[in-house]
Amino acid sequence: MIFTIQNALVPVESGYAVVDVRIEDHSIAAIAPNLEPAGTLINGNNKLLLPGFINAHTHSSELWQRGIIPPYPLELWLAELYDFTPLNPEQIYLSALATAVETLLSGGTCIVDHLVLIPGQEEETIAAAVRGYREIGIRAFVGPLIQDASLTASIPSGGKSRDHQPYIRTTEDTLALMERVIDRFHCPEEGIHIMLAPTGMQLCSDALFEGCIALSDRYQLCCHTHLLETRAQQLLAQEKYGYSAVQHLKHLGFLTPRTSLAHCVWLDDADVAILAETRSTVVHNPLSNLRLGSGIAPILKYRQAGVNVTFGCDGASSNDGQDLLEVIKVGTLLHNVTDIDYRHWITPRQAIEMASLGGATGLNLADQIGSLTVGKRADLVLYDLTNLSLLPRTDPVGLLVTGRPTGVVAQVWVNGQTLVSEGTVQTIDVNQLRQELFDRSTWQSNRQSKMVPQVEAHYRAVMQLPND
Repeated sequence: MIFTIQNALVPVESGYAVVDVRIEDHSIAAIAPNLEPAGTLINGNNKLLLPGFINAHTHSSELWQRGIIPPYPLELWLAELYDFTPLNPEQIYLSALATAVETLLSGGTCIVDHLVLIPGQEEETIAAAVRGYREIGIRAFVGPLIQDASLTASIPSGGKSRDHQPYIRTTEDTLALMERVIDRFHCPEEGIHIMLAPTGMQLCSDALFEGCIALSDRYQLCCHTHLLETRAQQLLAQEKYGYSAVQHLKHLGFLTPRTSLAHCVWLDDADVAILAETRSTVVHNPLSNLRLGSGIAPILKYRQAGVNVTFGCDGASSNDGQDLLEVIKVGTLLHNVTDIDYRHWITPRQAIEMASLGGATGLNLADQIGSLTVGKRADLVLYDLTNLSLLPRTDPVGLLVTGRPTGVVAQVWVNGQTLVSEGTVQTIDVNQLRQELFDRSTWQSNRQSKMVPQVEAHYRAVMQLPND
């Protein structure tokens, strides 16, 4: 497999350059002006070539509840989500495909799916998602969302004695499940990686974290978890440990350069220093943090401390979309109001580096993807600079990050394979996918969750909200 992208615009330190890029054997073989044409020729005229972005945190199966969950904080939102979780693997397969399509068409070439498991059909759930990602060809890190405590345990007790239902699986059974999953599905050479992904300290015992660490070390796998997404989780950590959740995860040995941490909204300065010291990655999910009222993660502080930061869409019912360009825009501009010193603000070029190389770093793949570098894998995206939403001609990266680009992705390659051409996904029938999603769903509103009323009064009391 050899092809040459000709006359593409690429960012360089002094501005932009027009270059040719030759791809051989799935990798970037040469970057220079006027290369000798080789293989299939791709017209890069008036197109911007960038490394693919990483959607570094999402939950694909949430697609089935997009747009319907009321404006709740995370703890109540989860109660409603759990009441209506998809009940069959075919839904998981379709939502994985849809999540991948939206990611590809907004500049993403890699996805981290913190995958919600159907009780009693855990391996079937993972098989369905992996099937979808293999068919479409996107690079995927699948982190089965595992826990060993029931949902009510995620809300602080507020000093009151509370009983929680035992979780459906023991810690030992969950770790045994993960061993089987690793053996069956982990296949990096085919672009499918399994991660150890406990849901978070609010629903996981130390024993579960320690078991994940052991499996990560044994198989050299990445780890992923939610961390201090909400004020309630910060309070719960103090109840459970008497000190910060970040300090506790460091004590357990969970924080390493192979670990990525979603959200990280409620961290203090000592926590930030720990993340920098352990070289852990923060995944910024600005839209879900706003949607759920979780807060604004202090991303500028993290960057100034040397912490690696990247972007995630989060699930499609806490963000209600999977548009990476939208996430990058909001996650860039949001912080202009958090620091009066504009020299600390994120520039468009810094934003695309965070979304590409930052994401690759968090997945221990910075030597393989994340930049336009000879020798790296050809995970690349061409953007059409003649598209109306990228005109008139000014700064291409500025237009892409701070504008409102729509339908601008022209071509996408993952591992050198063409997944999108002329703005159309080539590896699956998107029209058929649309019809399947339409046929398997109904217009609805005002559905009634059984679990929300069970936890709402206690949540409001703990968070010192008035109970009418």
